[in-house]
Amino acid sequence: MLAAVLAVSAVIFVGVSADTLYGRDAPVRDGGGAGNPFAPASAGTWVTAWATAPGGGEPGTEAGGLAGRTVRNVVHTTAGGTRARVTLSNLYGRAPLTLTHASLAVSADADSAAALAETMRPLTFAGNPSVVVPVGGQVVSDAVRVRIPRDAHVLISTYSPVPSGPVTYHKHARQISWVAEGEHTADTTGAPYDGQSTVWRYVTALDVLSDDSEGTVVVLGDSLTDGISATVGADARWPDVLADRLRTALASGRDLPHYSVVNAGLSGNRVLADGPGRPPRNPSALRRFGRDVLGRADVRVVVVVLGVNDILRAPDTADPDRIVGGLTALTERAHTRGLKVVGATLMPYRGHHGYTAYGEDVRQRVNAEIRDGGVFDEVVDFDEAVRDAYDPRRFRAGYDSGDGLHPSDAGYARMAEAFELDALKGGAPARL
Repeated sequence: MLAAVLAVSAVIFVGVSADTLYGRDAPVRDGGGAGNPFAPASAGTWVTAWATAPGGGEPGTEAGGLAGRTVRNVVHTTAGGTRARVTLSNLYGRAPLTLTHASLAVSADADSAAALAETMRPLTFAGNPSVVVPVGGQVVSDAVRVRIPRDAHVLISTYSPVPSGPVTYHKHARQISWVAEGEHTADTTGAPYDGQSTVWRYVTALDVLSDDSEGTVVVLGDSLTDGISATVGADARWPDVLADRLRTALASGRDLPHYSVVNAGLSGNRVLADGPGRPPRNPSALRRFGRDVLGRADVRVVVVVLGVNDILRAPDTADPDRIVGGLTALTERAHTRGLKVVGATLMPYRGHHGYTAYGEDVRQRVNAEIRDGGVFDEVVDFDEAVRDAYDPRRFRAGYDSGDGLHPSDAGYARMAEAFELDALKGGAPARL
């Protein structure tokens, strides 16, 4: 019996260690930077200023990864702060990911890899400049002291000298990032970065010790949230526009919570079913909820914009009751952590090649359940906001990107405008 207990204890320890390696529950380490490294910590709240959902291993990197090259990811912040830390993932790697150098800096130019020299900070991990990210794992860097502005582009650079197998990435970044041959993480000129990329690699979150935000809103969605049809480099995805609306309203004196807004959209994502592979290349919302929502810093509100892919992948057999049940399960899981849930109706998609009359009936039935108020704490009616008044099964002219399913920049802006900011107030209902 004693041997069995010890064996179980060992398994639990290993599992917990893998999930929390250099994680948010560990003591915050100071990675140095400007000023006295032993000065007292700045006041503020740790929030997530930017995030993305890893969706698979990058095609073409299966053998060598990006060995011998520096990756400089460009990300956009929705909160400012005085310290920063980053999360790096090797979820889809088939070998340990060795990073010998990593850095963070504020971008000097939206159209280049140049950094503001005074903001360049080397990143450390438990005090070390290098780190090995285990297969299927992630690491969180030590905190560095640096002023991160809100509504800014931040450069997160990593260098790996040895092959690591497939690069964990997010395919539809809608943002230009950079690649350089050799180790150039500390470079501020941007000159060595002669390669461009439209994906995010390794990095999945940027947290800041914020002096302008008190919590995080996570938008859990599919390509409609991922912004697959948004203009590259314009930060025109609807969560970006929502973050701008919230800050403008706060600046005007409205009584609203000071929250960052981060995008956990993953193109093709479904509520119920995983994509192929192990681990799944596109895990269901139910599977990834812990990682992409609860894993973010000081989450207060979850916005759920999901369901259309569950119809598109089964256009003649989709079960509205199962879809509603999955959405309800997401709400219930959020409530166990005290999070408020705002959910959206499913938008029209007639004109898309996956449209069927059966699928349209399922969409209408799911929307009726959502509007009835029994699925989410608050509802935003994106369907009503973007549909054509003369044919409600289609997007209104100007809101369609052209494929009948994904919004244009104007459509994304309309979605954000339809979101009632007061829905962010308050918390989860009391559990009786």
